[in-house]
Amino acid sequence: MHLLKWFYPGLHFKRWLALAFGGLLLAAAGIGLLGQLLPFEYQVLLRIWFRDLFGPGGAFWGGVFLLVLGLPALVFGILKAFRSVVDALAPEDKCCLADILYTRQYLRRGPRIVVIGGGTGLSVLLRGLKQFTSNITAIVSVADDGGSSGRLRGDLGMLPPGDIRNCLVALADKESLMEELLQYRFNCGELAGHNLGNLLLAALNEVAGGFHEAVQGLSKVLAIRGRVLPVTLQNVVLGAEFADGTLVYGESSIPLCRKRIKRVFLKPGDCLPLPEALQAIAGADAIVLGPGSLYTSILPNLLVRGIPEAIARSRAVKIYVCNVMTQPGETDGYTASDHLKAILTHAGPVVDYIVIHQGEIPYRLKLRYRREGAAPVAVDRDELAGLGVQVVGGNLVQEGNVVRHHPDRLARLILELILGEKKPGEPVGIFNPAAGSGHK
Repeated sequence: MHLLKWFYPGLHFKRWLALAFGGLLLAAAGIGLLGQLLPFEYQVLLRIWFRDLFGPGGAFWGGVFLLVLGLPALVFGILKAFRSVVDALAPEDKCCLADILYTRQYLRRGPRIVVIGGGTGLSVLLRGLKQFTSNITAIVSVADDGGSSGRLRGDLGMLPPGDIRNCLVALADKESLMEELLQYRFNCGELAGHNLGNLLLAALNEVAGGFHEAVQGLSKVLAIRGRVLPVTLQNVVLGAEFADGTLVYGESSIPLCRKRIKRVFLKPGDCLPLPEALQAIAGADAIVLGPGSLYTSILPNLLVRGIPEAIARSRAVKIYVCNVMTQPGETDGYTASDHLKAILTHAGPVVDYIVIHQGEIPYRLKLRYRREGAAPVAVDRDELAGLGVQVVGGNLVQEGNVVRHHPDRLARLILELILGEKKPGEPVGIFNPAAGSGHK
């Protein structure tokens, strides 16, 4: 019955299919006539007809005539039928369908990369990685309690959608249009401050019957390259103990205290990870922590029971991308080794490489960040060497009005680390740094 749907009116498919079929019959008759492959009665009939039409040697010229008539009709009919399907499925991309198919095949064979974190930094990295592989798993913190996410969390009892939304947008196949739509923020009325993408996830949470199902549903709508997973489906609260012994609860409240953080923890402390997250870590070629807020985006994931142990057991290349700037109220005065020590203290030996920015930051940006209490993260190589982690650097900052990692440069550096760690003959996809730039 499904085959009959191809013959529905309005598809502009039947006419070209009929033309191709007619061309096939004509071409087959021409070949049969030339090679005397037709049944005897048809062979005699055609020979008599073409002899009357072409005279002596009519059988030969008749066969040629049928081939010349049939083959173009066959090819033209197939091409037009194929184009009618393409026009319906991807009208805006019909001129570059070969590029689309090649890119998708290329991306499916890329390395398996797990990225762990949250916030803006994670989405920046995902934008770069998706140009080289679609085997990406973003494991995202669900401890956010500020802004629109915090309001939805309090009103509806759902997990915070903000960081999840940012990652979905970053991995979307048509990122620019979807980003404009899903990142739209209402400015007035009862919805003021809410984000359209957050509201969509909230609606899907009710319709699909759960937050994980909502994320999967929106992933299909956006046709994302990879997948996005909440690190846990339990309603967790992030807490912090400061150097003076005081405690504070709530991710958004921690930086406001402006005290040096001794440790962070989750409540409840025995929350379980999503099984898919553990499976992705076990099968990864690389596990990347960050970039992002150290205590409020990266470490909440590593506090979920079983996540640090799974990372430690994995044979993947383990990479920590250190922030370029310190974060006021969270990492004031921190060096690169201070960032790394915090991760090792909370999660154990889960880092093989630390990626740091090497290069100048424009003076105007340093001045702006200084007014906010932030400064470039100092790279203390001697301290880092003592921690048993290899240091990898590059000019990784993107020119703009804020200090952020350059998506493409950071992705290339990470992929080069993956290739450098793999032994000859060990499968890791087909990454080619030179080829990747052609698939944006």
